[in-house]
Amino acid sequence: MLKNAIAIIPKLIFDLACLGADRGEHVTRFYMYEHFKEKFRADRKKNLKVLSISGSEKLCYLLGFDEESIQKVTYPEHNILNLPFEDETFDAVVSDQVLEHVEGAPQAAIDETLRVLKHSGLLVHATCFINPIHGAPSDYWRFTPEGLSLLVNKKAEVIESSGWGNIFIWIFFALGIRYKKIPKNRYHPINWLARFNQKRLPVTTWVVAEKIKKNVE
Repeated sequence: MLKNAIAIIPKLIFDLACLGADRGEHVTRFYMYEHFKEKFRADRKKNLKVLSISGSEKLCYLLGFDEESIQKVTYPEHNILNLPFEDETFDAVVSDQVLEHVEGAPQAAIDETLRVLKHSGLLVHATCFINPIHGAPSDYWRFTPEGLSLLVNKKAEVIESSGWGNIFIWIFFALGIRYKKIPKNRYHPINWLARFNQKRLPVTTWVVAEKIKKNVE
């Protein structure tokens, strides 16, 4: 019981430090989601078809796609390694924290998402690199930005392959406050910690690409 009481203290201190602040995502999503809103959000046509894989709708919305455009597929009813769609069905394919859980070859998963993507369609995969093992139901892979580029660049033009992380994130993990929401005020010190990016220490990684035809064997 004492151990549980002590574990609550950092969370209480965090909440006091953020008292009255408008909050966003938790620390491992905050930078990435803000970055996607600033760089990749656009006014999308209403008749587009977007595939959201295993709960990736929030990232679809951040990119500017509306609810009517999004088709959802979720594991285990549907598997990213064998999607039940014809070739070039979708204008965009989006996965958020899915690739690390694929029970199979990551290249096969990427190729399958590219198969169902239309020519000039948008491909977005967000995943992780330096991250504790986590289920859902199992955890198999980790990806550097360069690795994600390598997986897509035979059949797509990489628009951005990047990541976010810093040494301070492990304080959040150690104190049990990883999932506490970050204040949106850019002058708040916790906001600064959530935006500070040491690219050699990425916790989250992502690739954004456009499907093109390449004559690469």
